[in-house]
Amino acid sequence: MKITKHLFFSLLLILLLSGVSNAQEQKRIQIKYSGFLEFNDNETPGLKVMTRDDKQQIHVIHEGVNMWCDQALLYSDDNFIEAYGHVKMKQGDTINMNAKYVEYSGQTKLAFASGDVVLTDPNSKLTTDTLYFDRVKQESYYKSGGKVVRDSSGTITSKIGRYYMDNSKYQFVQDVILVHPDYNINTNQLDFYSETGYAYLYGPSTITTSDSKTYCERGFYDTERKQGYGIKKTRIDYDNRIFEGDSMYFDNTRSFASATNNIKVTDTANNSVIKGHYAEVYKNKDSVFITKRALAITVQENDSAYMHADTLMVTGKPESRITRAFRNVKLYKSDLSGKSDSIHVDHKSGLTQLINLSRLSSQDAFATKRRPILWNEGNQMTGDTIHIKSNPKTEKIDSLFVFYDAFLISKDTVSEDSYNQIKGKELIGLFNDENKLKQVDLIKNAESIFFSRNDEQELIGIDKAKAGSIKINFKNGEVERYYRYNQIDAKIYPESDFPKNARKLRGFVWREDERPKSVEDLFSDDPPLELPTIQGLEPYVPQEEFFDASMLKRIKKAEEAEEKKQNNPNNLNKPLKASRKLPKNVLKKINPEKSKKKDKEENN
Repeated sequence: MKITKHLFFSLLLILLLSGVSNAQEQKRIQIKYSGFLEFNDNETPGLKVMTRDDKQQIHVIHEGVNMWCDQALLYSDDNFIEAYGHVKMKQGDTINMNAKYVEYSGQTKLAFASGDVVLTDPNSKLTTDTLYFDRVKQESYYKSGGKVVRDSSGTITSKIGRYYMDNSKYQFVQDVILVHPDYNINTNQLDFYSETGYAYLYGPSTITTSDSKTYCERGFYDTERKQGYGIKKTRIDYDNRIFEGDSMYFDNTRSFASATNNIKVTDTANNSVIKGHYAEVYKNKDSVFITKRALAITVQENDSAYMHADTLMVTGKPESRITRAFRNVKLYKSDLSGKSDSIHVDHKSGLTQLINLSRLSSQDAFATKRRPILWNEGNQMTGDTIHIKSNPKTEKIDSLFVFYDAFLISKDTVSEDSYNQIKGKELIGLFNDENKLKQVDLIKNAESIFFSRNDEQELIGIDKAKAGSIKINFKNGEVERYYRYNQIDAKIYPESDFPKNARKLRGFVWREDERPKSVEDLFSDDPPLELPTIQGLEPYVPQEEFFDASMLKRIKKAEEAEEKKQNNPNNLNKPLKASRKLPKNVLKKINPEKSKKKDKEENN
C-alpha cells in the first residue's frame, strides 16, 4: 500500500512538471516551418539561422502570433527573432502586418518593423517606414510619419501616430491631414475610430469642403455622415457668410449649421452682422434664423444701424436679401430709433416696413395699444404701418410713409408739458442728406395743434386747425412753416382761452420713455437670459508615452536576464536583443551607461 501511494505521487509530480514544461514551451518562439535550418551555437549560443525554400516561407509562432519571412535569425536563448524579406505577421483574425524587416522579443512581446510597413485591420490600413508594436498593451506606434486609409473616410497622414487595437482607435499628433474626395481636415491632434469613422479634433482644426470651411479648437466629425460639432472657437465660412458660436452643430451634406451661445453671423456681401444666442444657417437656401437676444447690425461708415427682436430671419441671395424681425422689434441709430411688432426689410429696394400684426389673443397689449413708432430728433411718429425708404447704395433715408392713423408729435421748445401735434389718415415724410426730417405731408382728415412763438420764443398763441391736408417744413428738427389745404378750419387761441384738457388731439400718446437711446436700451424689456452650459468633448488629454513605465520595466528585466546569461553585466559593446531598436531617450532610461557609450561612438 505504501509503495502504491509513493508511485502515485511520483507519477503526479512527473505530470505536473511536464505541464509546467509545456506551459513554458508555449511561451517560447517556435519554428513551424523552415526550408533550411542552420545552428550557429559556436558564435552565438542558441542562434538558429533559417532560410526559406522554394515551397514556402519560414513560419514561426508565438502565443497567437504567426510570422512568415524569407530569412530569420532566431536567438533561442533570448527568445528573440529577426525576420527579413517579405515579412508577414498575423495576430488572430484582425491584425495583419507586412514589412521588409521585423524584430520580435518573446520576453517583452515588443516588435519593431521597418521598411514599407503595412498594418491592416478589418476597417483600415496603416503604412509607415518604422513601427513599434506592443502585444501586451495591444498598441502600435510610429514617430517618423505614417498614413492610414479607411475607404469611406479617406486618408489620414501625420508625423506621429498611435493605434489602440482593443478599441480600433487611432491617435494622430503633429501635421495631421485627412484627405477625402468631399472634404479635407487639418488639425494638430486627431483621435479616429476606424470602426465608426468618428474623428475627434483638438487644437486649431479646419474642415474644408467645396461649399464651406469650418474651424474649431475642439470638435467632432462623423466622416461617413459628414456631420459634426465644435465647442471651442467654432467658425464656419460659407460663400458670403461667416458663422461663429460657442457650440455649433453642422451637416455638410445639407450645408446646414446651428449654434448656441454668443453667436455672430457676418454677411460679407452686405456688410452686416447678426448676433444672438441660438441660430440656424442654411447655406443652400441663403437663410439665417436667429433668436435669444437677436441683434442685426448694418455696418455703415459713420453710423451703424441696430435692430433687436425676439427672432430674426435673413433670406435671399446677396443681391436681394430680405430681413424679417418678429416680436417686440426695436431700432436704434444715432438719428433714428423705433419700435414695432414686426419689421420687414428689403435690402435691394431699400424699403423697411414696420408692421403691427394682429394677434389671436385680445390680451396682447402690444397688438392692441402699441402701434409702430419712429423717433427722429424731437419728432415722434406713429401709425398702423410705417414704411421707410432708403437709398440701397448710400443707406441714407430718403422718405417715410405712415398708413392709417398717422400721428406726429414734437415737444414744444419752451413749455414742459406742451406738444405740437399733427394727425391724419396718412403721412409722407422727406429727409435731407443728414437723415433729418425736412418735410411732412398729412393727407386726409388732417388735424393740428401748434404752439406758435416769435423769434424770441415768446408764445403768440395756440394754433388749432383742421384741413384736407397739411404740409410742414422743418429746420433743425423744429417746425419752420406749415401750410393747410382744402376745407380749412383754423384758429389761433390765446393761451388763457385754450383749456389744458383740449391741448391734445384724440389718440395722443407720448411714448418718449420707450425710446431707445443706446444699443443697450434695445434689450431693456428682455427677461434675464440664462445661457445653457455647453456639454460635450472634454479638453484634449496629451498622448501617454508609448514607452511607459510598465514597458520600460519589461525591457529592463529582459536586458538584465540577457546580461546575466552573458555572465558579463558591464559589457556594453555587444548589443542586447531586448532594446536593439529603441529610441535613444528610451534606451537612456533603461541603460544610461550603454546610452552614453553609444552617443560617444556616434560622435566619434
